[in-house]
Amino acid sequence: MLLDTSAWVEFFIKSEKGEIVKRYLKTEECQTSIATLAEISNWAMKENLNGKELTDFVIMSTRLLHLNPEISFLAGELNFKRKKIVRNWGMIDSMILATGFIYGLKILTKDSHFKDLENVEIL
Repeated sequence: MLLDTSAWVEFFIKSEKGEIVKRYLKTEECQTSIATLAEISNWAMKENLNGKELTDFVIMSTRLLHLNPEISFLAGELNFKRKKIVRNWGMIDSMILATGFIYGLKILTKDSHFKDLENVEIL
């Protein structure tokens, strides 16, 4: 399972949906895109939280998936296509989606931008 930023946010705020993320972390080998670390760091700053502690936790708790030329190229293509059909679709969404495709992983997210995609579980 590839954990999206919104899944991590739910985990960190200890919401009901975060409990689902917690279960996945305990029962499956979960992965996180390196692009997610930037979003977590940004979210932590907005919330006055220690982003370094949060990103360190992510790194220790999941397998970190790095960007590579194949993911980057696919992310560019996906971004071009998704922006035509999903309002406010972002490049980091495309990087996470491309990572899921390349590694054959289902994406766990709360982000409704992903709702029409098959390889996604919406929290």
